[in-house]
Amino acid sequence: MKNLLNELKVKIVDTLNLEDVSPEEIQEEDQLVGGELGIDSIDVLELVMMIEKDYSVKIDSKDLGAKVFATLNTLAIYIHENSPGLAN
Repeated sequence: MKNLLNELKVKIVDTLNLEDVSPEEIQEEDQLVGGELGIDSIDVLELVMMIEKDYSVKIDSKDLGAKVFATLNTLAIYIHENSPGLAN
């Protein structure tokens, strides 16, 4: 799970071109949408596409997205539980 968290930090920074943020600065319990990272609804769409492509995980409703993108930790848990390549 720690590897997934670190991987997601890098992918978030790369996908959203966050020039002023390093992956190490993103904490597991940081609010993703509307937090200090400045992630908005357009950014969420980019992240959803990256997650579908890289992890084969769908986030297909606004309500689900709000829960999944609450923090880095909730995002990692959702991917871990739903990705065919990561499932236990």
